[in-house]
Amino acid sequence: MEQRIVVTGASSGIGRAVAAQAAGRGWRVLAVARRAERLASLAEETGCETLVADLTDDDDVARLVEAATTFGATALVHVAGGALGSAPIPATTLDDWQGMFDMNVLSTKRVLTGLLPQLRRTTLDGSYATIQVVTSIAATMPYVGGSGYNAAKAAEKALVDVLRLEVHGEPIRVMEVRPGMVRTEEFSLVRFQGDQAKADAVYQGVQDPLTADDVAQVMTDALALPGHVSIDEVVIKPVAQTHAWMVHRGPLQAKVDEVDAD
Repeated sequence: MEQRIVVTGASSGIGRAVAAQAAGRGWRVLAVARRAERLASLAEETGCETLVADLTDDDDVARLVEAATTFGATALVHVAGGALGSAPIPATTLDDWQGMFDMNVLSTKRVLTGLLPQLRRTTLDGSYATIQVVTSIAATMPYVGGSGYNAAKAAEKALVDVLRLEVHGEPIRVMEVRPGMVRTEEFSLVRFQGDQAKADAVYQGVQDPLTADDVAQVMTDALALPGHVSIDEVVIKPVAQTHAWMVHRGPLQAKVDEVDAD
């Protein structure tokens, strides 16, 4: 069966990279995001179809469901999300927490609820459907300054885990992708309210942080596997990052004394 993939968060970062790589594999792509001009550029570059939608808005999600049904979606790749702020818990704001839960949890719930009937329909001919959701290593690795994002991503992960249990016995594979440090043009900049210096400091001295294309390659490779093969969970980090809060800054070098000892 022809792959027809709905990709959310497709205007930038990982979402855009997934949409571009999926189109490059010859799959049909419906790219979804809030920014029309970004989607127009993506469509011109890749030939994908597009839909402007805010996934925190019920009416926009209803339009997405209608478009995905007409499109004949066989897979959903849900990338949309984000972080706001990095203050200690007492200094965080409820507005930021609400924003992160809207972006990362409630939008996922809305999209999954809306698109699941279409994905089920596409399996009636004996095919498999796919749901692939991008969470974060923050879902399972708490770190100082990450309280709201940790909580939101942990909730999103729980949602995905429960969905996998609930579709037991159906030909639907549910995949979760948990990236670590990925240097994109917007993630940290949005988190720090446009403070470029703070955004740049996140990656300062880190040898080869992941790129959006790195993550998208893993994701599209997983999508390309035979339908009965499900990679339920994958954690993707740069070698320089051992843990969410354990990042090596400076060149990566072998421990010469241990090499000599061998």
